[in-house]
Parts: sequence; C-alpha cells; structure tokens
Amino acid sequence: MTERLARILLAVFVVGLMLHNAAMAQLWELGVRGSVLDVVAAWKEALLLVALVVVLWKVRRLPAITAVDILAGTYALIVVAYFLVPQDWLGGAATERGELLALRHHLLPVAAYGLGRLAAVAWRDTRWLGGAIAVAATGMAVVGLVDLAVVSLQAWRDSGVPGWYREQLGLDYEGLSGLPENWVYNTGEEDNPIRRLVSTFLSPLASAYALVVALIYVVSRSLHWWWAIVAALLYVALLYTHTRSALAALVVGLVLLGILQRRLAPIALGVASVVVAAGFLAVYPSIGPSTSYTPEEIEFLRANAEREPGETADPFSPAESSASSHWQNLRDGVEAVLEQPQGYGLGNAGVVAKRTGVDIKAGESTYTELGVDTGLAGMAAFVAWSALLLLALVRRDAWVAAAFGTMLLVGVQTDVIGVHWVAVVVWAAAGIAVSRQPAPAGDAPQDDEEEKTAPVSS
Repeated sequence: MTERLARILLAVFVVGLMLHNAAMAQLWELGVRGSVLDVVAAWKEALLLVALVVVLWKVRRLPAITAVDILAGTYALIVVAYFLVPQDWLGGAATERGELLALRHHLLPVAAYGLGRLAAVAWRDTRWLGGAIAVAATGMAVVGLVDLAVVSLQAWRDSGVPGWYREQLGLDYEGLSGLPENWVYNTGEEDNPIRRLVSTFLSPLASAYALVVALIYVVSRSLHWWWAIVAALLYVALLYTHTRSALAALVVGLVLLGILQRRLAPIALGVASVVVAAGFLAVYPSIGPSTSYTPEEIEFLRANAEREPGETADPFSPAESSASSHWQNLRDGVEAVLEQPQGYGLGNAGVVAKRTGVDIKAGESTYTELGVDTGLAGMAAFVAWSALLLLALVRRDAWVAAAFGTMLLVGVQTDVIGVHWVAVVVWAAAGIAVSRQPAPAGDAPQDDEEEKTAPVSS
C-alpha cells in the first residue's frame, strides 16, 4: 500500500510539474486570475505537504538518521531562521510575499528529499521513477517539437502566456511582446530570429534540464532498440532548446554515469555529443525554425543593442550576449555575497526579487542566490548537504548520482532549484536512492540489481 501510494504521488509530480506552467497560463486566459489562480498554482506545495504527512503516517518505521539528513535539517533550520529575522536587521528590502516565496523556493528540495527518504522505507528501487521520467519527457519532447513545426510565435503572443507572466507572476518581459526573451535565439539579424523549444514548461531552460535527467536515465539502461529511439527523440528535443549549459552538463553527466557503471557506452555518447552539439549550434541559424519580430520588438532590440555594444551572436564566443550575461551575473552575485557574508534575508535574490519589485542582489546562480538570502552559512550548508548526498549516491545508484551531480553543476549558472520539476523530482529520487544499501567496495552501484530486502508496506 505505501509503495503504491509513493509511486502514484511521485508520478503526479513528474507529470504535473511538467504541465504546470502551460496549465496555469491556459487558466489565466480562461479568466481564472489573481488570488484564485495563486491558490490553484499552489497545488504542488499542498500536495507535497499532504504527501509527506500521509507517507509518514503510513510507514511502519522511520529511516535511520544519517549525516546527510542532519545536513539537510541544518540547511532547513538556517533558511527558517533567516525567514524569521527582520529584514531591516540585515539591510534587505524584501516584501512579506517575497519572503514567503523565497522560503518555498529554498525549502522545496528539502521537502522533496524528505518525501524520498520516507518513501524509501517501502520502496528503494528508482527504476520505476526513472521510467516515468523518461515517458513524461518523451511526451514533452514531442509536444515541443510539434509546437516548433506547426504553431507560430504570434499564436503564443496572442495567448494567455504573456498575461500570466506579466500580471500573475509579475515578470514583465519587454523584448518579445510579453513572452520571455529566451524563447528565441537572436542571431544578430533582425529578419532571422530562431525559435527555441519551450514545450509545456514554457521555458527552453526548464525543458532542457528535464530532458538531460531523462537522457541520463535512458542511457543508464541496457541497450535495446526502444531505448535508442527514446534517447534519439529526447536528444533532438534537447538540441532544439539551444541551451548550451544543458548540452555541456549532459556530457559531464554521461561521463560520470559511464565511470560509475563501468561502461564505455555512456562515455562514448558523451564525447559524440560534444561533436554533434557543436555542429548543431554552428548551423542552427540556418536550419532552426525561423520566426519574425514585430516592429515594437525591433525597436526595443535596437535600443538594447545601443546600451550593450560589443556583444556578438556567435554561440562559441565568450562575448555572446547570453554567455556574457551569465558570467556577469555570476561575478556580481559572488561580489554581493563577499560584501555582505551575513546575507540580506529571504527574498532579495533572483526571480523572487524581480517578481516582488525589490533590488536584485544576485541572480541566476543557485549558490549566489542562497548566499544573498541566507548568507554564507546557508550557502555553505546547502553545498555541504549536496556534496555529501552526491558522495552517498555514488555508491548506491549510478543514474541518480549522475543526474543529481549534473543538476548541481547546472546550478552554478542557473537557479536550478527554481525549476520546481527539478527541485521535487530529482531531490526525491536522491532521497529514495540514498536509502539503498551501498555497493561493496569495488562494485558498481546497484542500478540493475534487484532489491535485497522485501519492501515494508501497510
């Protein structure tokens, strides 16, 4: 009973969080807005809380407390402490809503990890979860590719997406008629912008990270023709997200997977991916799905180009606009943390600060955002927890270790736990996998072994 319940709950998160953004935008277009839509959008937090309570009630015994659990609890306590400290003590300017949003943001992976640890009392095999991820990601990839082929960018401009971002989330995007600017790849030519795959996430970045996790799982399986087809589809979709950080992280993830499983195939695929991705990025302006800017968008882009001269559209140049922006945000975030190591309090960094209209002290990087919101103490606790969890996973579950390590790497330049699908699904998988018995020294992690202990159910 407990095992079945855990599988159902995690399947809901795997699929539901993939559909969340598209569903919320559609509800906004249908007239469900304001506080009502906020309540509906909180289904994921409510379900996670209910899942924790129900699974805790159902299990017959609690898992033994480990050093990883203690570090997770330490990080959570620091976050809560910073939530309780008045903003003016630290010099922060976050609103009450911003503090609540940041509290949710920082604690979401802890709650998901806790759910995984509890679920592991009855269910320690992550293969079913990996399969669910692969199936859901395949569906998401198909939707994204079909969208690029048959749906115009103007249809998205006329949809509820711009209003949902602007009026519901407080994210006012100017460069693409209210759509996020990263929906297109700016080639530097006004008449040749190229669309990127956004799918149901309504984001090329979130789509790319979910595809990376799914690809790592698929490659971890024994070679069969159906897995080859799935991997090819997922990889094509990943290429069309045009997300270089995800393509680079995939290489690292596949190499790590090959080392942990003692297989050459993942490493060879990682090396091949470097060549394929480089070639694809080079020719993308010629083969990508071209679209067009409106006159208002062209006017904005011209003004923006005058403010930021010297940038290039060359995807391999460090001066490329997106790459230079990422590096600048990372440097600024590190400087902000070093200037005020005690932090500014919750809600002063990243998308939360942007949504609530306060000065953004740091953005994009998971680690600098944590440093701004919770000081060096919170950032160090998260890094220590993550590192120890990764080390524990290395001897227990190869595909989860590779996926988890890859997301930690992506977090250097992206707020990876701000992607709720990643924060819940990947951290829950880590919670389940870390509960397995470690492989004997010298053996590969237990990806393909049957469980040696019968599950406890009630």
